[in-house]
Amino acid sequence: MRIPLPMAAGICAVSLLGVATTAPVFAEPVAGKSTPQDSEAIVAAAFPWLWGSDVGNPTPGDDIGTVNFGADCDAAVRADFDRALGYMHHMMYVQARGEFEAITRTDPDCAMAYWGVATTLFQPLWATTPSEAEIERARSALERARATVDEEREHLLIEATAAFFEPETDRLWDRLPGWIDGMAAAYDAYPDDHDIAALQGLALLTQAQAEAAEERHALHDEAEAILRDVWERERTHPGAIHYSIHATDADGRAENALDMVEVYGEIAPRVPHALHMPSHIYVRLGDWPEVIDWNTRSADVAQEHEVNGAISFHYIHAVDYVIYGHLQRGEDSAADGLWETARDRERRHQGSFPGAFHLAAVPARLAVEQQDWEKAAALEPRVPDYLAWDDFQWPEGLTWYARGLGAVHTGDLDAAREAAERLAELAEEAKSAADERFTVYIDVDRHILEGWIAKAEGNEERATDKLQTAVELEASVEKHPVTPGALLPPGEALGNLLLALDRPAEALEAYTAAEELWPGRYYTLLGAARAAEAAGKPEVAAEWATRLLEVAPDSERPDIGLARDLAGT
Repeated sequence: MRIPLPMAAGICAVSLLGVATTAPVFAEPVAGKSTPQDSEAIVAAAFPWLWGSDVGNPTPGDDIGTVNFGADCDAAVRADFDRALGYMHHMMYVQARGEFEAITRTDPDCAMAYWGVATTLFQPLWATTPSEAEIERARSALERARATVDEEREHLLIEATAAFFEPETDRLWDRLPGWIDGMAAAYDAYPDDHDIAALQGLALLTQAQAEAAEERHALHDEAEAILRDVWERERTHPGAIHYSIHATDADGRAENALDMVEVYGEIAPRVPHALHMPSHIYVRLGDWPEVIDWNTRSADVAQEHEVNGAISFHYIHAVDYVIYGHLQRGEDSAADGLWETARDRERRHQGSFPGAFHLAAVPARLAVEQQDWEKAAALEPRVPDYLAWDDFQWPEGLTWYARGLGAVHTGDLDAAREAAERLAELAEEAKSAADERFTVYIDVDRHILEGWIAKAEGNEERATDKLQTAVELEASVEKHPVTPGALLPPGEALGNLLLALDRPAEALEAYTAAEELWPGRYYTLLGAARAAEAAGKPEVAAEWATRLLEVAPDSERPDIGLARDLAGT
């Protein structure tokens, strides 16, 4: 069914400020099931974690797409379940959990509502490890789900989620294989079920994160095929579209699902993450107006969503992408203004991994992308101080990386070395983090910084070796979905170094490779134009410069004048 967001059973109203008032709406009892009149007392006594939980608040009247799971629950809450599952497919996990919890209060024998509560407590692609309290919360929910489930299809899904929460470990990748295997079993049994197939696609993409390139590509192929099949049968299924975007947010795949990308916002026009997701593909294509447009809309809507009184991370997630787009167009005033607005908000930002990442990335990105090395050198790590920075090695590393680049470019080699040493420490700490790729991401930045330090020390061979290593490391992993892109991509950094070493022909090769991977970046294009000119290829320089003028027609940066000169305009 096409699912709007009316008042959910069990919730009378939701304010735009994120304050939900609960006033149960009771349905007719169903034979063999507990009556709704008993539901709140039963559930509150047995599962107190359902009350006062971290509910994020959806906005009444919104569309989220088409989900028709047919849960074995009271008829009165089946539409509510479909809506909650739709939110989960949109990766609006906190909001989905609030909806699932409301269902457990209205129908305490709805096994899949408890499954939903548990399943929204982990996010496969975001590399967040549930806390001990969340694990216990999930286990309690799954215990209730197992006690009330009657259908084999639902049983398989419950067991898949249970397999994630059963191990005694603090490492995400010791948990995920159980869920991945469980979803494969559910899909083998019910391959025509839209939601199971969509979640199987997500499971394959999750598995791909830990694989080498060849296996990773094969898993993406399989996920794309499954998800497209769901989409061909139901064009507004949120999981089919959303997970397809993640499947094609990978090297060489960006154009594979453009037909889905272009309609995602239409099926869920008030869901922040749905409005954000198309930009993953437009970043891959270097289409900055689309990146800016989609994420401006996402940020506007995300302000309506709160989590425990904090601004949902979907807001700062979208803001980072908008800023990234403006920076590639040389629109620095717009980028700076957006950060000032986001930074100076009265409410705190959600203290999750994505929130920490963007709150560290944006000020670092602004300084590095604008080549304001004094500003970069002055960045303070672990800001804001209300975040649990000990849990966020990669985000903290972004600040140290930018500080180090700022230091080396302003001649403070001691500060640059200190930054490189801290990056090495963070990379080591990240080996025990939720996502094994975090160490790689940190090491990529560390090698770039150490390369520039070596260049400043006069060791050209070590400098180029370090940058080449960074390029190779980047190729060993896919871009993490949390980020629009690196502060300084390795290929672009290598081009910058080779140009500084007066090796323009090699620099041009590096910039060309960087452009193929991350097209439309301002300083990749300008660097290529400069390298071509220095290599005695004025016509090639004009082509690169013309491309930059197309990408950044309203650039505010003084160096756009060089592009105009090289383009002959």
